Amino acid sequence: MLNVGALHEGFVLDHIKAGKAMTIYHDLKLDKLDCTVAIIKNARSNKMGVKDIIKVECPIENLDLDILGFIDHNITVNIIKDEKIVEKRILKLPKKITNVIRCKNPRCITSIEQGLDQIFILADPEKEVYRCKYCEEKYRGHRNK
Repeated sequence: MLNVGALHEGFVLDHIKAGKAMTIYHDLKLDKLDCTVAIIKNARSNKMGVKDIIKVECPIENLDLDILGFIDHNITVNIIKDEKIVEKRILKLPKKITNVIRCKNPRCITSIEQGLDQIFILADPEKEVYRCKYCEEKYRGHRNK
């Protein structure tokens, strides 16, 4: 049985789709944080069969919940203080995401103006479709469906 120590203060990302922990680790730039990070891959789960878990020992303020909600809004965020879960945050799709994905339209202003933020707006929450703020280009491939 694997035993990963309890967190004194930090957060646990639970219910991550199996095999996605390293992608999330890099997308959230957890490698840039100066704190302890534990990645548990293929943990048994009654709900999901298998899942990944990421435990991070640093304040929740260091986590961008919008990026995490965009990556997978089914992930549960457990906030830990004094080794106890003090809050569970349920994620939702963000209405707007900035500099997470790039517009693929070669005629978009973001292709010409290199310093311009890549902004995508949630156009269809049911189908999880985002569109470029500038040219309305649809973002495809969200969550590898």
